[in-house]
Amino acid sequence: MRAVLKGLLFGLFAMTLNHAALAAGGKGSADEAIALVKKAANYLKNNDKEKAYAEFDNNKGQFIDRDLYIFVFDMSGKTLAHGSNPKLLGKNMTDLKDADGKYFVRSFIEVANTKGKGWIDYKWINPVSKAIEQKSSYIEKVGDVLVGCGIYK
Repeated sequence: MRAVLKGLLFGLFAMTLNHAALAAGGKGSADEAIALVKKAANYLKNNDKEKAYAEFDNNKGQFIDRDLYIFVFDMSGKTLAHGSNPKLLGKNMTDLKDADGKYFVRSFIEVANTKGKGWIDYKWINPVSKAIEQKSSYIEKVGDVLVGCGIYK
């Protein structure tokens, strides 16, 4: 009983801290996005893909931080993991356009194939504010997939 109560109190405390961070404009930074992608790339290299993708999709897992989340695409644009929107899993996103008509997933693939890593700017729905916002995503090619994380500006 004590353990349950302790767990509930800890959970409430953690939710309060997370809510306070978001209310205070707790947006992830470019450096934090890069660090999360590198952490995810390392996790992917050291675990089988199913385990890694499941962890990236876990909305209470180690790859979700405020408005930062990991996404993974194969080189044809198919969504393999998405920490914000599980409805995108398995879907090919190459024809998806942002609010300005930019095919940003195609840009992810191009940067992954030509440079191996980099930043791509576009407009996307912020899962926290629910508004279309300017976003910049950092992606890295990891084996035969690309791993990314975006920041809202």
